[in-house]
Amino acid sequence: MGILYIVPTPIGNLEDMTLRAIRILKEADLVLAEDTRTSGVLLKHYDVKNQLMSHHKFNEHTTTHNIVERLKAGQTIALISDAGTPGISDPGFFLVREAVAEGIEVQTLPGPTAFVPALVSSGLPDDRFCFEGFLPQKKGRATRLESLKEETRTMIFYESPYRLLKTLRQFAEVFGEERQVSVSREISKLHEQHIRGTLAEVIAHFTEVEPRGEIVIVLSGINPKDKKSKK
Repeated sequence: MGILYIVPTPIGNLEDMTLRAIRILKEADLVLAEDTRTSGVLLKHYDVKNQLMSHHKFNEHTTTHNIVERLKAGQTIALISDAGTPGISDPGFFLVREAVAEGIEVQTLPGPTAFVPALVSSGLPDDRFCFEGFLPQKKGRATRLESLKEETRTMIFYESPYRLLKTLRQFAEVFGEERQVSVSREISKLHEQHIRGTLAEVIAHFTEVEPRGEIVIVLSGINPKDKKSKK
C-alpha cells in the first residue's frame, strides 16, 4: 500500500510552506492539484518537478477510483489545493474517505489554514468554536442561520468579498447588531487586516470601504447567561 499525503499550501506568504511539505511533494509519485495552473506556479517556485494531475470538486467522483488503485499499488500520492489545507472548504474529503475505506494510510501535514489565525487574532473566545465554512447561497441559508441563533461558541465563516456586506447584514438581523464580530481579510498577505467591533460598526466600515481579498468572519456566540435569561 502507498500513502496518501494531504499537504497544506500557503494562503498568502510563500514562506509559510514547511520544509516537510516541500520534501513530500518532491518525493511523491503523483501530485493532485485543485488547479494545475495555480499549483504549477507554486511547485515551480519550490523546484518540484513531479507529475501533476487535476483533482477538483467537478471531477473527484470520476478520478478517485483510479487514484485509490494507484495507492493500493504502492504509489505515494500528495493532494494539494489552491491554498490552505485540502478538505477545509476545498476538495479532499471524498478522496480521504475512499482511501480510508480501502485501508490506505492517510497522513495530513500540519500547515496553513485561514480560519485558525483569524480566530486567534479576533480577540473573541477561542477555547470552544464551531467552523461553518461557506453558508448556503440560497436554499437552506435562513434555516442554517436560525439554527445558530442560540449558539454559545464562537462561530467561523468563510465569505466572498462580494457577498460580505449582505452576509453581515443578515447576521445583524438574526443575531442582533450589537453582536461582536471580527472580519479578517488577506491573511498572511501584504495587506492583512482585521476589522473588529459590533456588527453595526463593522457593517458601517465596509459600507464605506469596499471589501477585498479572501474573507474570514469570526462571530461571537450568545452569552450563556443571556441564553438562560430568555428561558
